[in-house]
Parts: sequence; C-alpha cells; structure tokens
Amino acid sequence: MKFLLLLSLLVSSASSFRLSPRPSLSTKLHEGFGLNIPNVNDAEEITPDLLLGEANYKQWVGSIEDDSFLNRQYDVLGRVRELDLLGVTVESGLLSNLEKQGVDLETLESLLPTLQSLKVLEIAGKNQQLLLNLLAPPLIEGAPLLLPVLSGAVGVGPSAFFGFSGGLLGAEYLLSSTHAQIPFVGLSAAFYLGLLLVPLAGVSAAGGAALASVKK
Repeated sequence: MKFLLLLSLLVSSASSFRLSPRPSLSTKLHEGFGLNIPNVNDAEEITPDLLLGEANYKQWVGSIEDDSFLNRQYDVLGRVRELDLLGVTVESGLLSNLEKQGVDLETLESLLPTLQSLKVLEIAGKNQQLLLNLLAPPLIEGAPLLLPVLSGAVGVGPSAFFGFSGGLLGAEYLLSSTHAQIPFVGLSAAFYLGLLLVPLAGVSAAGGAALASVKK
C-alpha cells in the first residue's frame, strides 16, 4: 500500500514538472549590423540641416564667428562720407570733363537698357556680398588718388584709355617674353601679375570705346 502511494506521488510530480521552451534565435542578417548608417549618396541625408541653403549656412557661420567674411559688409556710404568723395569728384573736374566728352545724364540713362539686357544688374545683385567686400574697399579707399587721374584721362579723351590699355598689354608681353619671376618667391610674374594687368587693360579699352561711342 505504501509502495503504491509513493509511486503515485512520483508520477504526479513528474507530470507537473515541464521544461520551459528555449527562446528561438533570429537568424535574420542585417548589412548594417544593427547600426543606422546614412546613405552617403544622398547629400541631404549626410549634410547637417544648418548647412542646407545659403541662408542657413550664413546663420550657422554667424553663430560661430561674429565678424565672418560671409556676414561682414563693407560700409560703403560711411566711407564715402568720411573720405568726402563727392567733394573730391567735383574738385577733380571729372564731371566737367565728362560733359566735354558728351557724357551727360541722358547718356547714362540710355545705358540702363543695355545693362539690363546683359543682366549686369542681376549678376551684381546675386553677388552683392562679394562686390561689397572684395571690390568696393580698394575702389573707395583708393578713390582720392584715382579720381584725379581718371579725370585727366577723360579730359584727354579715348586715346588716353587706349594708350593705357596698350601699355598694360605691353608690360604683360614683356614679362612673358623675358620669363620674369617675382623676387623671393620665384613665381611667374607674367602669370600672376597678368591676373591684374590683363583685366585692367580690358576695362581701360572698354572705357575708351564707350567714351568714343558717346563723344559728340
């Protein structure tokens, strides 16, 4: 009797004991190994939001550098007043010499449609920051010295501009033919100085041609 009781207890205990099933392991593989790797071919995905767009970029640069080139603006009107360029222009006789060559307000107004057709004003508007910070400073700061020279050239007429242009091109040819180099650095003078001489020659020739076309 005791044996049967003990056997029934063992059977009931064995039936109540169950092994918990093992959790199934996932065999799915990922190329990124679970990491969020951006698509390097998508510029918008890999570029920070602050750098998307010119306005955002300027704002971001301004947050790390107050006096940055992108956000800095040359005070054109302030420097014109300080240097009294209007008074210097009158004293140099530039306006009277322009009138003698036939350049008046009506002539200047007639040039506006040409400038618009060439999209000069549109290009200047899109590159306003570059023009104000790169071209305006040397022109305005050097105006007290340049205006009397320009007035004298206008008084002589188109030949002065053509002669100046020819002189610049002659200097460039001389530097190129002699293989001149910039002292101490050994760089080609014809190439690096030519970056200044050739554009100035073109501007001078264009000024002479414009003056000759309006001369009455």
